[in-house]
Amino acid sequence: MQRSSPLIQARAVTRRFESAAGDFATVLDRIDFDVAAGDYLALTGPSGSGKTTLLSCLSGLDQPSSGSVRIGDDDLGALDDKALAHLRRTTLGFVFQRTDLLDELVVIDNILLPAVRRRGRVSAEILADTAQLMDRLGIGHLGARAPHELSGGQRQRVGICRALVNRPPILIADEPTGALHRESTDDVLDVFDELNASGTTIVVVTHDPEVARRARSRRHLVDGRMVDAAPVAATG
Repeated sequence: MQRSSPLIQARAVTRRFESAAGDFATVLDRIDFDVAAGDYLALTGPSGSGKTTLLSCLSGLDQPSSGSVRIGDDDLGALDDKALAHLRRTTLGFVFQRTDLLDELVVIDNILLPAVRRRGRVSAEILADTAQLMDRLGIGHLGARAPHELSGGQRQRVGICRALVNRPPILIADEPTGALHRESTDDVLDVFDELNASGTTIVVVTHDPEVARRARSRRHLVDGRMVDAAPVAATG
């Protein structure tokens, strides 16, 4: 049987940053790895190991200093800004540590904004799915609230709903449960499990052992290099 190509492919990805003094710091050092379609991958490692930088390179939010990243048939380094924006809008959903919501829009309009930008309108099906997901994450009653009225955990759950509104085939998440208490974390991880079971590919950066445990595969970074996955500590 012929093996299918990986959905995300990183080859010799290196990222260097120049300091004000003209020195260069290597944050990623010749990273090679693949993400198969339908995988649920946790990227772990100590702070400063390059996890978030790698996530940015994998999603086209940043460009490697050298090396290449492909999503499907697209070499991200060969795409112009317009093509990159189109790929992110149609293929990727993003959950960041900091959820940037628009203060002039209420919660439901913030969540639906990617659907409006992509399609110009919001279908009844998307509205129904969004309402169901908001209820599932415990924010169904907050649709008419302004972002400044929300707690940090509520804002994070709004950001997760917004990332999923277009049903992206790939979900990119950077510490998606960092602002949540354990019960809310479990709710989010249950949603991730369901998404992955339905075919969504998930790549998540996390320090949380429970998030890493839920993933189907793990890769560990230390000083900008991939090493064998670290064991996930058991909880009592």
